[in-house]
Amino acid sequence: MGKKIIYILLGLFLLNSCKAQNKMIDKTVVKELDIERYLGTWFEIARYDHSFERGLVGVKANYSMRPDGKIKVVNSGYKGNLSGEYSEAIGKAKIPDPLNAPGKLKVSFFWIFYGDYFVFDLEENYKWVVIGSSTDKYLWILSRTPQMDKSTYDGILKRLSKRGYDVNKLIEVEQEKKNKFDKNT
Repeated sequence: MGKKIIYILLGLFLLNSCKAQNKMIDKTVVKELDIERYLGTWFEIARYDHSFERGLVGVKANYSMRPDGKIKVVNSGYKGNLSGEYSEAIGKAKIPDPLNAPGKLKVSFFWIFYGDYFVFDLEENYKWVVIGSSTDKYLWILSRTPQMDKSTYDGILKRLSKRGYDVNKLIEVEQEKKNKFDKNT
């Protein structure tokens, strides 16, 4: 009887090990990042749900250089709908190892506590980007324009699926329609 329990436990362990390997997420970041080209406004197209953005729409991120060499981060959006209460968070970002890992940034919105901001995928002309972290709980698709064409979006979803991400968990973020007078779109 004791041997059966050991074999059952060993079998369960091996089965769980195989499951864990199947859920491996590719967190490889871009090898090059021109931060000057990256600066400016990005519109959130889709994201994984998380508490600090829950219910926000019309979400934008704006990046600019600070005098101290760090990056100023301004995330903004509206609660509930595009006419809802405006919400803004101001933080800072840095690239700890710009020579060896320029796609691995750290961002902080509270004092000295930094979180990962990993640039997983970046369109060569900096038209869209996929952001994640060292954990598979965070994922964003950002674009220079408030709308993204379906073929581009579907292509990004395929790339994310190949990395091991569950694209069904992405929430598409409502954005204002493109304004022909807006320089950022």
